[in-house]
Amino acid sequence: MAKAMTKSQIVASVAESTEISKKQAAAVIEALVGLAYKQAKNSFTVPGLGKLVLVNRKARLGRNPATGETIKIAAKRVVKFRVAKAAKDAILG
Repeated sequence: MAKAMTKSQIVASVAESTEISKKQAAAVIEALVGLAYKQAKNSFTVPGLGKLVLVNRKARLGRNPATGETIKIAAKRVVKFRVAKAAKDAILG
């Protein structure tokens, strides 16, 4: 299995494909990430890739795998990424 791309590899690839400098490509990626962080509470969509959404999880009972003891898990908000259909089709074929 191939290794995941590093940030510098992603920046270099974006810079090459869009014919901009690496510095500009890094700035664009940082701006996109910053915007995603700010807008995640309203859901943030990257067209063709997917959507960041906040989800409220209910309180539930869980189990400690080491001892088998039942424990209470509190309600909480979590961030989820929903992959777009176009991305699934492109990746899975």
